Amino acid sequence: MSNSEHYRKLENMMHSAPIVQLFGARAEIREGEAEITLTAREELFHAASALHGAAYFLALDNSAFFAVNSLVEDVFVLTSSFNTYLIRPVTGGEVRAVGRVVSATRTQFIAESVMYDDKGREVARGSGVFVKGRTALTAKIGYK
Repeated sequence: MSNSEHYRKLENMMHSAPIVQLFGARAEIREGEAEITLTAREELFHAASALHGAAYFLALDNSAFFAVNSLVEDVFVLTSSFNTYLIRPVTGGEVRAVGRVVSATRTQFIAESVMYDDKGREVARGSGVFVKGRTALTAKIGYK
């Protein structure tokens, strides 16, 4: 299988996840990097009329996660830990989280992610540790 086919299958897997469909997030995956976009719409706001932290986490974690899984072609990776830093509120428009693998060993990966608003301002940042899981990448989990 070509790398680009692997990346498209990962994108399909992400887009098929119910939580991703709820948030309306989209993915673009490349080698060691992934970009997640979503629209900051009112249904995703907290009581103070800005994007809820759950949406920040989804975009940051998924961009780092899929950056890692772009390098792993046989199994679903798992987020072992993830730190999130919320920098500024988002009250509308589209956000974009870019994740990159910064370290890879035989047993774990470290990836970082930065989220930007539609004006290009950094609104959040995250980093995490990821490990290979036991679930095979198959059509059963949307990898098709």
